[in-house]
Amino acid sequence: MPSAPDLVPVGRVGRPHGLDGSFVVQDASRREEAFAEGATLYADGEPAAILASRRGAGGRPVIRLERRVARGTELAVPRDALTPLEDDDEFYVFELVGLLVEEEGGRILGHVDDVLEYPANDVLELDSGASLPLVETCVRRVDLAGGRIVVAPGFVEPE
Repeated sequence: MPSAPDLVPVGRVGRPHGLDGSFVVQDASRREEAFAEGATLYADGEPAAILASRRGAGGRPVIRLERRVARGTELAVPRDALTPLEDDDEFYVFELVGLLVEEEGGRILGHVDDVLEYPANDVLELDSGASLPLVETCVRRVDLAGGRIVVAPGFVEPE
């Protein structure tokens, strides 16, 4: 069984949907295969097979697991079960959390605390309190191997 560091969050148990134990998946991953019927998710670190899966209102997944899981419980998949990304400039959002963020020229802005999803674009929330749009005009390079993100100057007030 995978350990916690080997598990990647793909959603959270949301409100019930119907009387059969189905629920809406909150903050669901865009990777639909994670919620396919027959797939296995980890809830509280324990495996649970998906017995039923469909799309609900707004396109959010509605699933039923083989066992009851409390509302708010994090749902995860093993890291090695993730679909390989096709391009070098693609990355999973969870891979950005913890990376050092610096401006071109070397000014350190902080570390990524969270990545928030907004309608127009995702936003990097830094431990320094700064928020940066995850768009090409701001983010110049994501260097996963080097543990850093390089951004264009001018998106954070000078010190």
